[in-house]
Amino acid sequence: MQRPDAVEHVGLAGRRVLITRSADRARPLASLLTNLGAEPLVLPLIDFERAEDQGALDSALDRLAAGYFHWLVVSSITTVRVLLEKAAERGITPDKLLAPGTRVATIGPSSRRVLEAIGLDVSLAPSDLQSAEGLVALWEPAAEESGCADLRVLLPQADIAAPALREGLAAKGMDVTSVTAYHTVDYPARQERRLTAELPAAVVVSDQRPAPELTPEEARTAIDAGTLDAVVAASPSAARRIAETLIPLAGCRFVAIGRPTAAEASRLGLTVAAIAKEPTPDGIAAALQTVFANEGKTP
Repeated sequence: MQRPDAVEHVGLAGRRVLITRSADRARPLASLLTNLGAEPLVLPLIDFERAEDQGALDSALDRLAAGYFHWLVVSSITTVRVLLEKAAERGITPDKLLAPGTRVATIGPSSRRVLEAIGLDVSLAPSDLQSAEGLVALWEPAAEESGCADLRVLLPQADIAAPALREGLAAKGMDVTSVTAYHTVDYPARQERRLTAELPAAVVVSDQRPAPELTPEEARTAIDAGTLDAVVAASPSAARRIAETLIPLAGCRFVAIGRPTAAEASRLGLTVAAIAKEPTPDGIAAALQTVFANEGKTP
């Protein structure tokens, strides 16, 4: 049965698409592309490790559980994995990481779906511009929301997270505590430090065989042979790794998930063929379809 939020995609049949994520994170997109007749391939370029400073993270989570923070802002699904690991360490369910009354905000439908699957109700998430900027634009200034300007926000993020979300919330009058939740590293992460928490089965595609995984050398050979149609980058760090390992892309089209990824790719000299309007499998498939449909048009 077709999902109610699915969109119609044409022109993907036979297209070979390289997803620069680990196999587990690539599975939802790979499953959709397979169902649409494309051939997904996986090339893990980045991975994630636990924060070096666990003391700072644990202290922030202690204050979160004690009710010090009014809001928890989750800006990535990887942060959800961190929360799952921390809840397991403490022998509690994820919802117990928050005090009653603490609200949760996130930046899009994918992270909202995952958060709600682990028991965290989401009070605020953009539906149009699904990014840090989109979330900030939705947020009422602190003084308007509560009559005061001391709303405290916990923002656990990657070590290399852009400052847009932190600065945007601060500009709205929020008292933002930003803490490193995880480190983004070249794949593979050190085994003893790699994030291993698994997302709930309700949000993971499990009825599809994993997409074939390539090495950087195999991906380079396929690009040179003209047998890869597109490469998908989900983050600025993925764009940087693509620039380091795969250029020139020749006829392989670069598709970015989000404007920050596209901006970083352009800065690195990569030609961006399309930007996914939504950071979801359907949104990425729609961007790919647009690329191939436009190329098929005649003057």
